[in-house]
Amino acid sequence: MSRAAVLGLLPLSAALAAATPPPPTPKTGATITVTVTELRNAKGIVRACMTTDEDQFPRCRGVPGAHGATAPAHEGSVSFTFTNVKPGRYAIALLHDENTNGKADRALGMMPREGFGFSRDAKVRMGPPSFADAAVDIGAEDRGLTIRMRYML
Repeated sequence: MSRAAVLGLLPLSAALAAATPPPPTPKTGATITVTVTELRNAKGIVRACMTTDEDQFPRCRGVPGAHGATAPAHEGSVSFTFTNVKPGRYAIALLHDENTNGKADRALGMMPREGFGFSRDAKVRMGPPSFADAAVDIGAEDRGLTIRMRYML
């Protein structure tokens, strides 16, 4: 093959190398999709936190290993996707932060003014549910969960 022919193939081989996709990244955990239902309006944002830390649940800001996410609120429903979730026992807490002030507003110091929700639709009595009541076992398989947003006022 002549030198000119070899030089003519170089741009083609470079283009083929650039078009070849990189090898897939190995999966390091499950993908968990959480669908939040029954949002009453599109005000503010919805905050979600997924944690294995029983002592910090449901307030898991700054907890190492917690998966946190926010999404603009939509009347009806909104979804979150947590990726690379390692197998374990997790609980999820939700807040419909309608005024986007970063906290759960309360009336008379205890009654929630904004929406909230927990995995397994754990019951709320005189405070948030325990980690055990909201806990879900997550394995290596991808999974979808649905959590209903609740409002008291």
